[in-house]
Amino acid sequence: MQNLIISTFVLALLCFNGNAQNGTSFGIKGGLNYNSNGNYFEAIGDNAENPDRNIGYHIGVFGKIGNRFYVKPELIYTATKSSYDSNDFSMKKIDAPILVGTKILGPLSVFVGPSLQYILHTEFDGIDINDVENDFSLGLNLGIALNLNKIGIDLRYERGFSNNEAIFIDDNLGTGLVSRIDTRPDQLILSLSIAL
Repeated sequence: MQNLIISTFVLALLCFNGNAQNGTSFGIKGGLNYNSNGNYFEAIGDNAENPDRNIGYHIGVFGKIGNRFYVKPELIYTATKSSYDSNDFSMKKIDAPILVGTKILGPLSVFVGPSLQYILHTEFDGIDINDVENDFSLGLNLGIALNLNKIGIDLRYERGFSNNEAIFIDDNLGTGLVSRIDTRPDQLILSLSIAL
């Protein structure tokens, strides 16, 4: 699935490059994620309903087709972290949002679209978690963007659609208790982009 996402994006970028004079462009982007994942459920019955939010980061590439109305596919590497009491859950993934937007006032635009997500690695308090229910999941992005020539700033909200749990065995005390974390993202994303 990861290769399919990357191949589709590379093909789209080649199409953008061939049609650059028709209001299409591509570039690089990066920024900060203010992230929280879903609930953490311990095997003994306790759970952390509201994990603390933490700052993560992202970096990637984007393409843009159109001017007043546009389609903007992106391919982004994202690293996030959530805190549950004294433990941290970290996740690294590839996001591939496909955004549709429109200018609303001068350089200001709004956008919305699905985000395909492929989880590369998860870790909880130093324990690698290999048993994520679905490595591939789907989310929704919606936000606002300000574009000044080749420089762009956007702020968006991302939420995962479906439950996607990471399951692991807590063997620190020799109990072998099974715990789980809902890995759905719930985050604000601030990005700076540069068209090339």
